[in-house]
Amino acid sequence: MNTKQRKILITGASAGIGRATSERLLNDGYRVIGIARDFAKFPCRDQSFIPISLDLEAVESLPQQLQQLAKEHQDIDAIICCAGRGQFGSLEEFSYQQIRSLMDLNFVSQAYVARAFLPILKRQGHGTLIFIGSEAALRGSRKGSIYCASKFAVRGLAQALRDECSKSGVSVSIINPGMVKTEFFDELPFTHGEEEDNYLLPEDVADAIALIINARGTTVLDEINLSPLKNVVQPKSPN
Repeated sequence: MNTKQRKILITGASAGIGRATSERLLNDGYRVIGIARDFAKFPCRDQSFIPISLDLEAVESLPQQLQQLAKEHQDIDAIICCAGRGQFGSLEEFSYQQIRSLMDLNFVSQAYVARAFLPILKRQGHGTLIFIGSEAALRGSRKGSIYCASKFAVRGLAQALRDECSKSGVSVSIINPGMVKTEFFDELPFTHGEEEDNYLLPEDVADAIALIINARGTTVLDEINLSPLKNVVQPKSPN
């Protein structure tokens, strides 16, 4: 299929992995529908880019909004779920609302997006669904109970959908990156090391996404784990 005829939906498209993926796929000739809460930092003027301002954390209104979006874009070929954020601490340091909001954005909204668009892919008899998980989906870690739970949930969803969708010609993959040099760490008390081998770049993850998107239709990359050469976590220096 000609890439110029393919339309890709990307959540979290205004920053980090989502932005790098949008830029990569636009450069490769795809049409991209980008979903994000705010595109002020990503004023993309590419005519093949359609920005959709949507707050994925507001899950109460998402079903209707996503269903309308699905009606308007019946020619979607792939869905890439990049949206998410980090929040860490002992469980008792989380308020009940903080638990709910983190799970809503990192897991529930991803399930809602897949729910809205999977029927289109299945009717077409082809398509790709990619979730961005995390190394936190591979094992639980101290101070990461809710974040890990949200990413474990995404990984379980991807594994189940992989089996559920295969008979319809739809491939499902998940990518679990380690520490990526993005805005993810802006509001966190820790970050990756400063050396180049201490972190991934968002473009590294975008390359893995492109590998999946461009794979032969009968080949599925179920799960990709990406890690920097050296895992270094360090506290941020006080201002």
